[in-house]
Amino acid sequence: MLVATPAIILQAFPYGDTSRILRLATRDLGVQSVIAKGAMRPRSRFGGRLQVLSEGVAQFHHRANRDLHTLTDFDLTDQHAPLAGDLRRFAAAAALAELVLRTAHEEPQPRVFSTLVETLRALIAAPPERVALVALAGLWHTVIVLGFAPVVEHCVRCERPLGAQAWFALVEGGLLCPSCGRGTGSGALGPDDQAALRAFLEGTDADVDLPDPHVAAHRRLLVRFVRRHLTDEATLPALAFWEGIG
Repeated sequence: MLVATPAIILQAFPYGDTSRILRLATRDLGVQSVIAKGAMRPRSRFGGRLQVLSEGVAQFHHRANRDLHTLTDFDLTDQHAPLAGDLRRFAAAAALAELVLRTAHEEPQPRVFSTLVETLRALIAAPPERVALVALAGLWHTVIVLGFAPVVEHCVRCERPLGAQAWFALVEGGLLCPSCGRGTGSGALGPDDQAALRAFLEGTDADVDLPDPHVAAHRRLLVRFVRRHLTDEATLPALAFWEGIG
């Protein structure tokens, strides 16, 4: 069946001497693998359109129970070129692409796709001092739409109110109240950090203003949560790089 669906290229690598295999996030079919035959030839019909993070409408022959489908066209709408010119923006975009690639399914997930598109555009538009916060909002909201929401409104262990300080329990996947959290060995989140985490989960950074060390702590928390709850402690090089570079 020939299908056409909005898509973003998450990953691309050579196959043989002339072809490329692409991993696509699509609006209508989830994450799909396609082969672009002859894409590396000098006069390929695809030209230079098949770059990682490029957005367009992918047309391919989709066959049920097949892991690899044949790409026939990619109508480019946006290559998101400004991301490539800024290391921090590109690192965040690559981390987002890796998150979707490793956790999305081969089924319709339009909210995952729309969040991916919106976050890439927000990363491009963000002023330099807000890039890290925009990235946190986009990545955390992607975690939410994938179905892995941490508990942040009450204590994940005893369900009591959190209070001015709360501790994040990585194994349990949520915040702990002072009675449950003291003595865990992890750092406490004050009111500003708790409010920031809730904002990130909603996909916004509009009212978030945190010192750089706190932003770095939020990056570490996000990466550890993703590894623990979404990828079974798998190595995530793009997320690890983003965590380190900010």
